[in-house]
Amino acid sequence: MTRAGFAALDEELKILKSEERPAVIRAIAEAREHGDLSENAEYHAAREKQSFIEGRIKELESILSRAEVIDPEKLSGPVKFGATITLIDEDTEEEKTYQIVGEPEANIEAGKLNLKSPLARALIGKEEGDSVEVNTPGGGKSYEIVSITYR
Repeated sequence: MTRAGFAALDEELKILKSEERPAVIRAIAEAREHGDLSENAEYHAAREKQSFIEGRIKELESILSRAEVIDPEKLSGPVKFGATITLIDEDTEEEKTYQIVGEPEANIEAGKLNLKSPLARALIGKEEGDSVEVNTPGGGKSYEIVSITYR
């Protein structure tokens, strides 16, 4: 996991523990004051939200306790975890930039490519100027690696 990914998950955990958890506990207490719990929609909604928050807290604690933080700035060479790669789609000439990250921090809209994705697996070990063939659900795609940076 990158330092930025670790920091983002750690921040989410702090917010869940310091803001979300106390807020849902207050909501449950308020809903209890309304009487009969068997027909109290507010109570059941608050309990469901509490269950989700507690589950996410446990998931984040587990991920963060097992995380190995890697500083991409200390890496170089061919494509590997942490690399930021600029690609050109050989069919459309469209340029795209992705950073290869671990699964918990992956977000394709933000340019964070899951290490286990077909594109990331195809890029691993390649160098600038190499062409990469990737099988996607929409068919085969070809990309040329324009640049590889570690930041």
